[in-house]
Amino acid sequence: MPTSQTPPGQLPDAPGTSGRKNASSPAKGARRPTSRRPLRERLRKDRTLLLLCVPGVLYFAVFFYLPLAGNSIAFQDYQPYLGFKASPFTGLANFTVLFEEPEFWTAVWNTLKISAVQLILYFPAPIALALFLNSLISDKTRRLMQTVVYLPHFLSWVVVVGMFQQVFGGAGTVTSYLNEHGVHVGNIMNNPDTFIYLITSQSVWKDAGWGAIIFLAAMASIDTSLYESAAMDGAGWLRRMWHITLPGIRPVMIMLLILRLGDILSVGFEQILLQRDNVGADASEVLDTYVYFHGVVDGDWGMSTAAGLMKGVIGFVLIVLANKVAHRLGEQGVYQ
Repeated sequence: MPTSQTPPGQLPDAPGTSGRKNASSPAKGARRPTSRRPLRERLRKDRTLLLLCVPGVLYFAVFFYLPLAGNSIAFQDYQPYLGFKASPFTGLANFTVLFEEPEFWTAVWNTLKISAVQLILYFPAPIALALFLNSLISDKTRRLMQTVVYLPHFLSWVVVVGMFQQVFGGAGTVTSYLNEHGVHVGNIMNNPDTFIYLITSQSVWKDAGWGAIIFLAAMASIDTSLYESAAMDGAGWLRRMWHITLPGIRPVMIMLLILRLGDILSVGFEQILLQRDNVGADASEVLDTYVYFHGVVDGDWGMSTAAGLMKGVIGFVLIVLANKVAHRLGEQGVYQ
């Protein structure tokens, strides 16, 4: 009876499997079949979440993406009664006229000054407020303080400017008190020299509490065992904040800083428009108000659109550069 011999160094096949390979094992280098479900099935499964996203997508599509087509006005002598197609094409003529306007460079200079002051004074304010709220031991006191500092965000700029007028105006509470005690400060609301610090203080009072929400959420994700270990090693609250809290929220700080740099040429249209007449255009004219008065009021659509387009391009470049710097420093940034 013939018997099969096994070559040296090779194990014999199991009974019933001699001469054939395991059909279930794929060949070497073969692509394994994927178990990904079809698109229709995935859409059916996630239809609830997709429906919840529809209002947000429509909002950005209608108010942010569709208006981008209007940037073509910057290269036209646009006339509303002619429309986009019939308005004559002028190339870069609007940009040439724009760069020769002294008022435009005044608006650019005022915008950069206000942005620099707000970046230095306003951006750290939500971080400091979040650190203060996070240090409160009593949950009841923390919730009360959070509610108090959140409320100004829901007030319109008309109300905020009116309240500051009642406090710091010529007949305001603080101004009257200082004048009665020999400190003559005049009308702070009408002083062009302090206008930058006035609108920065208004922004801090109105939005610092709302901006602190993101940092409080980032602090809540920090492992509490790190604080306990540091306290057992004798670290005080200042060292715990410096070595645990701030490093824990650093990625969020850098991400928001990058986004702020991208929006650095937008310094609050409604807030400044309401107070522009008090201090004059030389101290308060910014790019947003320049676009409004030259485009909407004066009807110079092409040049005002060129100014707005240039502002958007500069913001985009700043975001890209700041994100690259964040990657060089080992941070995630806004995008990979």
